Amino acid sequence: MNTIRHFFERNGFGVFSRLADRLGMRAVNVRLFFIYVTFFTVGLSFGLYLTMAFLLKLKDMIYTKRSSVFDL
Repeated sequence: MNTIRHFFERNGFGVFSRLADRLGMRAVNVRLFFIYVTFFTVGLSFGLYLTMAFLLKLKDMIYTKRSSVFDL
């Protein structure tokens, strides 16, 4: 079970960890909240998760930190 968890933590989008950092909370609590909300909304929040992952990936591609002028 731990190997599956570690696989998803390494290869995931990092949406909840970034959201938890911004809110000043632990990522575990944000993930548990998402799991509970997903059960109550019958999976609708999974679409919200994918949308947030897409927007964060887009933001990362636009706002990349360049180390020098020649990286353009």
